[in-house]
Amino acid sequence: MSGRQKALLGLLAIALVALFVVASGAGGDDRGDPGARHGLVDRLGALGGERFAVDPATVSADCADDAGRLVFSGGCVVRVPDPGGLRTLVLRSPGRFTVVAPAPGDADLTVRDEVEPAPDGTSAVAKVAVDRATEVGLRCPGLGSCVVVVVTS
Repeated sequence: MSGRQKALLGLLAIALVALFVVASGAGGDDRGDPGARHGLVDRLGALGGERFAVDPATVSADCADDAGRLVFSGGCVVRVPDPGGLRTLVLRSPGRFTVVAPAPGDADLTVRDEVEPAPDGTSAVAKVAVDRATEVGLRCPGLGSCVVVVVTS
């Protein structure tokens, strides 16, 4: 190893140690919120260009009303056309509902998730990974009806 390579390796080691020290000292004493994201993450995501959510205009269902909402009691099947890559189907509701969907890729697995609103009253949100034409089942618990909206975030 030449002297120049040793010097560059030494500078790299010093830079890594300095970054570690800065990162260690930048934290606070609070435990943080695991569901929260730093604003920098959102800004970097916006720079990445296209959001990778399924376009709500391409989604169809027998239970869809004129406003693009899904209104059903019992169950409803949502059909997503092939998105051309891995995308996320985002479903939002003021009440609880159940989602049943095939796992993406070649996995022979069906995923079931019972989605409930947060304790602070924010909407129940389900995010389903979709990489091919897919049918996603929605179930409404109890005897009432559910309203679910397909959104981009």
